[in-house]
Order: sequence, then structure tokens, then C-alpha cells
Amino acid sequence: MFKRILIANRGEIALRIIRACREMGVETVAIFSEADRDAPYLELADEAICVGPARAADSYLRIDRVISAAEIGNVQAIHPGYGFLSENSHFAEVCRSCDIGFIGPTPEAMARVGDKNSARALARETGVPCVPGSDGIITSEDEALRVARSIGFPVLLKATAGGGGKGMRVAANDLALASAWQQASAEAQAAFGNPGIYIERYVERPRHVEVQILGDTHGTMLHLWERDCSTQRRHQKLIEESPSPRLAPETRRAMCEAAVRLARAAGYHSAGTVEFIVDQEGNFYFIEVNARIQVEHPVSEMVTGIDLVKAQIRVAAGEPLGIKQEDVVARGHAIECRINAEDPAHNFRPCPGRIERIIAPGGFGVRFDSHATAGYVVPPHYDSLVGKLIVHQPTRREAIETMIRALGELRVAGIQTTVPLHLEVLKNAAFHAAQVDTTFVERMLAG
Repeated sequence: MFKRILIANRGEIALRIIRACREMGVETVAIFSEADRDAPYLELADEAICVGPARAADSYLRIDRVISAAEIGNVQAIHPGYGFLSENSHFAEVCRSCDIGFIGPTPEAMARVGDKNSARALARETGVPCVPGSDGIITSEDEALRVARSIGFPVLLKATAGGGGKGMRVAANDLALASAWQQASAEAQAAFGNPGIYIERYVERPRHVEVQILGDTHGTMLHLWERDCSTQRRHQKLIEESPSPRLAPETRRAMCEAAVRLARAAGYHSAGTVEFIVDQEGNFYFIEVNARIQVEHPVSEMVTGIDLVKAQIRVAAGEPLGIKQEDVVARGHAIECRINAEDPAHNFRPCPGRIERIIAPGGFGVRFDSHATAGYVVPPHYDSLVGKLIVHQPTRREAIETMIRALGELRVAGIQTTVPLHLEVLKNAAFHAAQVDTTFVERMLAG
């Protein structure tokens, strides 16, 4: 087992990793930017090292500075968390060349699944259903038009790199396609430095369901069942839950088996997520792989009782998972709400600033993962996540009731948060009936 680990991240996930390491008897080195210098969680690390100014491109994304911090901190491994460098195969390769363990998949496996186009090709090879679309990256508007006409409008243009809804556009006809192509390509280049775009048929009002996978270097590859992430706004997830409501048992089984099959073919180990969409008829289609721990990983932890961060660390250290698929039993229902520093009443504008007071909810089956404390300043430079509120109860109805109660207890004074939106969603009759798809929130907000 590693004796000392560097955490190449910030905020909630950095604190989550620190806590797991402390329980495992592993020392931690936290990095921080100038904007995070006074973050309270840094006091819980054994050492903290500044890697640059506030801008992520000059600090958290600087591979040379992260590696220098790892050498100064005398660590054996780096945990990248999510975001930043977590899915950068070059960073994983640099870690390996510097004889520093990377707590995640190998650079080769990450390269196979990190690019959406190559991941789709691998899915086809392994018999995992894919949405009909282009065989590879589209290189011109004329080619885009030919593909769109062959598979039928409407179509979805997607960036082959990155995520978070960037580089995505829907086109309903020939005229809209030309504009969508230019916009998606330009946005992908600006966000990811890669203008590559592919096209697939646009599935109307799908559900977004993802499978948590976990593998070791000894040949074990498991699924930890699925999460439903359909409650989202502009491709940004708001609420996640497990198990996915209204998913037929045979579909759940086939989807989980497909995720494991794809991961095995990629030579994957560590934690990861295979994402699918499910159409109105119950057919599922592969969309992408997230080669890292997910923001919503606590949902799977609550229903399976498996600590994913500790498992990641043990796998990276070469230890076997020590469990079989039949040992992974999902119990009860878990829901997570992402609490962001945004104002839903004013088009979700960011609300950075000082938190004057924060009171975390508690009680049976309630978990609040947050790095925020009274006096903490939410910086404007990064993701607006303040914390994640997770509940776990025997049934979905009870989980919804507990989440409504917990959201009512949560107090964050000094900034606006998305709590009012979560309450509106959770009290909505359609959500209670599990009549939710990826366009549900937009329809709800439109009245």
C-alpha cells in the first residue's frame, strides 16, 4: 500500500480523498491555487503545496507543476479526482515515466475509451449497442450532410473530446446542420483544443443511465449496478439516483453486462462509468465512458456499501478487490442532489462569494459531502459545486421524502444555491411518478 499520496484536485473531491486516506493510514499532500489558499480542508492534509495562480490553466492543469509538487512531497502516487487532469492520458503517462503511481486506468486504457469516437468503435466491436451515426469523425459540412440524411433528422453533433455538454448541438434539417456544425466544432476547439465532431441520430426525450464499473489488475471486473442521471439541465446533471426507476430487470442486467464487456475489452481497471441513453421503448445505447471517479459516485456507494475511493487506491497499489460480482448487492434507494452556487431564479447565474453561515442536515440515511464551511469564499474560477446531499432509504418514496426534509434543513447563507430548484423537482408529480427524461427540467421550468 502507498504511504503517501498527492491529490491533484480541489474542493469536495479533495476532501473526500483526504478522508479515505486518513482511514487507510495513508498520508496526503494537497495542492492548491492562490484562490484556494485559505480552503479549510487543506488543514486536514499532511502537507499542502501551492501550484500557481487562480486560473486553472496556470495551476491545477499544469502537469509540470503537479509533478514538481509530487516530487517535493515525496509521494508514491497521485489521485486526480474528477475534472482537471483526471482523464488526461498524457498526464497518466507522465506519472508513469516519473515512477509515480496514477490512481486510475492505464494511459492505454484511458486513450481507448477517453475519445468518444474510438470508444464507440470499441463498443461496436464488443457488441454493445450504439446510436446509429457516423463511423468516425466528420471532416466537412458536406460529409455531415450526407451522414445526417442517411440516418435521418434530427441529428446530434457531439465533440469527440471532453464532456459537460460542450460541443453538442441538435440539428433538425439541412439548414440547421450547417450552423450547428460550425458552432459545435468551434466550441469543441475552444473547450478541449480538439475540434473533432461526430454525428449520431438524436434520440427524443431519452433517459440517461450509467453503470458504475470497478476492476483490478488481477482480472476482476465488476459492475456496481446503475445510476439514473436523467434529471439535468443543459446536459449538466442535477439529481442522480440508484436504482434507475422504471428500468426493466432484463434491461438492467443487459446494460450492466455490456458495460463490463466493454471495460474488459479496453483493458480497464480502477473505477469508471459507462454511460448509456435509454429511449422511450426501453432500448439502450452506449454514449461514452468516463475514465475516472464520478461526482455522483456516493449514490453507488450508498446502495452497495463499497467505498469507491478506497477501492481505487487499493487497485492502483496492485491489491486485488477481493470481491466477486455476486457479492455486489444493491440495497434500498439512494438520491443525490448537487448543491451549486447558482441562482435558479435568475437563469442560474453563478453566485461566488463568502458563505456567512452553513448548517448541514443530518439524521438517518443522510450524508453531506462538502468542503464548505462558514467564512469560506466560493471562488469564481472553478466549478460552482458547494456540496452534494445524498440520502439512502429502503424505498424511492422514502428517499424522496428524506431528501425533501434534508434540503429543508440545509442552510447556506451569504450566497444563492440551487436548493430551491431541487425542492421544486422533488415535489413535482412527474418526478414522483418517475416520468423523467433529460428534457424534463427544461419543460418544468418552462411551465
